[in-house]
Amino acid sequence: MSDLREKIIDTALHLFASQGYHGVTVNQIVQNAGTSKGGFYHHFSSKDELLYVIHDTFITYALKHANQANQKCIAPRKKLEIIIKDFIKVFDVYQPHISVFYQESVYLKSEYEQNIRIKREQFKEIIMNVVQEGQQTGDFRKEIDVDLTSMAILGMVNWTYKWYKRSGHKTIEEIGKHFNDLILHAIVKT
Repeated sequence: MSDLREKIIDTALHLFASQGYHGVTVNQIVQNAGTSKGGFYHHFSSKDELLYVIHDTFITYALKHANQANQKCIAPRKKLEIIIKDFIKVFDVYQPHISVFYQESVYLKSEYEQNIRIKREQFKEIIMNVVQEGQQTGDFRKEIDVDLTSMAILGMVNWTYKWYKRSGHKTIEEIGKHFNDLILHAIVKT
């Protein structure tokens, strides 16, 4: 990704977080990024597309890592461990993106919202499939509901954006280990 594109994204993240999506103009973004409108429009067709890219960046990262874990690991328990660990990292690596996502997602244009929704559904489906696979192999308890368990995992991890601080007393890796411990103890067959 080009340096200018990254600078525009970083500038927009800062401005959207402090002033809201509708409180920021393309002129403000280019002025704060030290570029021109031509530089902006070379990388983004509109401010709407820029907001979409901010949203898409972290869901694409999470989906890519979940797919890699799914392909790399044979055991469902190990797959789920890696997916959760990598999912938790998103809240550190893309903290500004996620804050803007939750604050400004209502402004996504419908075609962009649909693209994000598809990726979020794909991610949820990977988790559901791993839980179901774990039940079929006998690794996970058969009596747990796949849908509810998957939604509980997603809800637990997604809520991290509300309270996680890099300066907190737990690192993102420690949080990932703790979440894995809680989740796996709840679903692994003993």
